[in-house]
Amino acid sequence: MDFALSEEQQYLQQTVMDLLADSCSLDVVRADASENQTKNSDLFASLAQLGIQGTLISEDYGGVGLRLIDAALIAEALGSCVATVPFIGNSVIAPLAIDLAGSDEQKNNWLPRLASGEITCGIALGEHVGARDNDPITREKDTISGVAMFALEVQDADIFLVATNEGELHIVESQNVHVNPLFSIDKTRSIGELTLEGTPSDHLAHCTDPSDVLARVVDAGRVAIAADTLGASQTMLNKAVEYAGERQQFNRVIGSFQAVKHMCAEMAAELEPCRSLVWYAAHAYDTIAQEARLTACHAKAHLAEVGRFVARKATEVHGGMGFTDLLGLHYWFKRVELNRQLLGTPEFVRNIAAEVQGWT
Repeated sequence: MDFALSEEQQYLQQTVMDLLADSCSLDVVRADASENQTKNSDLFASLAQLGIQGTLISEDYGGVGLRLIDAALIAEALGSCVATVPFIGNSVIAPLAIDLAGSDEQKNNWLPRLASGEITCGIALGEHVGARDNDPITREKDTISGVAMFALEVQDADIFLVATNEGELHIVESQNVHVNPLFSIDKTRSIGELTLEGTPSDHLAHCTDPSDVLARVVDAGRVAIAADTLGASQTMLNKAVEYAGERQQFNRVIGSFQAVKHMCAEMAAELEPCRSLVWYAAHAYDTIAQEARLTACHAKAHLAEVGRFVARKATEVHGGMGFTDLLGLHYWFKRVELNRQLLGTPEFVRNIAAEVQGWT
């Protein structure tokens, strides 16, 4: 049995990597970050031409109809270049939510436009991963009200996918929502606070158990975030190895020093098994329902820890230069740190894994 990626999957990831190499250099990321621009329109349009926004959307609605493992490979590529485009919410969580809980009319209304890149969708699922003590998101007939913290991919979003305190999913249009931007250490992603006051919503109610649908799309998001962290961590490792082979002290490259060798070897040893973990979590999501939630939690929690380890060690290898904007290593470091918090911290998702296994 072959557990490796297929030729098509390898080609998909390499195609995205080639596009990013041409369109998402460090200079582009630095310019976007300096302008607080988290959606590079040119890059977003180029990805749309490849059908990236429709990766998980059925061909019946203008998408490509691939699986989560394919989306994870794309997320890994985007993380490797800290690309300033919405993907996890817009192209993973939102399409899956509409597909799982939307009516035929809702699918026809939203999915083709998401697949083509005509519209983008932010997500506000805080009621599932960390509800507020006050102002929860509640539904009354065809409207929802409340305050949603830490909504993701809010900049230039045309619609938002919002979870209520009852686990229901709703789509609201951005012109009916007050968005208060929040600033984090990661300038490549936009987060914000949504205020809804009797906001008209399109309720995704075509399902038996709304809370189960919410949990399932969050699982997919966690796998995608883990893949993004994997890509960012691999780039930091590559940069550390490259720097160690160039930087000289005492007329020798620092890569020849045993301490530096050990740091690079430790990073590689910690990171390489994570790739299989992410692949398996994505595979389980589509084909092994009883393992999907557990492996998604394991992937999210473990990559958060390994990502932080690699980020620290890679910065140490670079020494003082690792903190400068000249090398830009901090963009990957900060991406890893925000990923650690999104859709649940390692401690939070490990508690869910314990519940899944009946330990609590």
